[in-house]
Amino acid sequence: MKIYTRTGDRGETGLFSGRRVSKADPRVEAYGTVDELNACMGLLRDHVAPSDPHGSRVRAQLLEQQKLLFALGAALADDREGNSYQLPEGASGMLETYMDEMDRELPKMTHFVLPGGSPAVSFAHLARTVCRRAERRTVELAELDSAIIVYLNRLSDYLFVLSRYLAQTGNVEEILWEG
Repeated sequence: MKIYTRTGDRGETGLFSGRRVSKADPRVEAYGTVDELNACMGLLRDHVAPSDPHGSRVRAQLLEQQKLLFALGAALADDREGNSYQLPEGASGMLETYMDEMDRELPKMTHFVLPGGSPAVSFAHLARTVCRRAERRTVELAELDSAIIVYLNRLSDYLFVLSRYLAQTGNVEEILWEG
């Protein structure tokens, strides 16, 4: 099977229904941004060493989210009538559990935190910002289940807490913003 089809050479792409739309269509923007987020999550996962404290657990959490994002991206590409992707029950709640576990080991926040300090911390912040954009793009598709928006919102929160957690466990000093 060839990867290139030449069918998108005029700025259009096909949805699951077979309908052709502009590559700038809000649906394409949404699933493209979810795909970009998934790639950022993979990059982040690659920078969390299994030998780091709790590294294997964090890598497993990130892989779990990547699988959900892949399914979500596919669902966003499906414009057929009756398609209503449902996140697994408790997907957002699981992220809250992960955050609560990490938060117990973190110092109280007293300032805004600037991205940086180590590659893993920086990639967590990059994934967080792409997640926020994916959320904004997905909000534009009003017919979606609101649980998807909640999930993306919670995932960006998770990535922020994870960035702090990676700094803490990696003995990386947080860069505080003092305006």
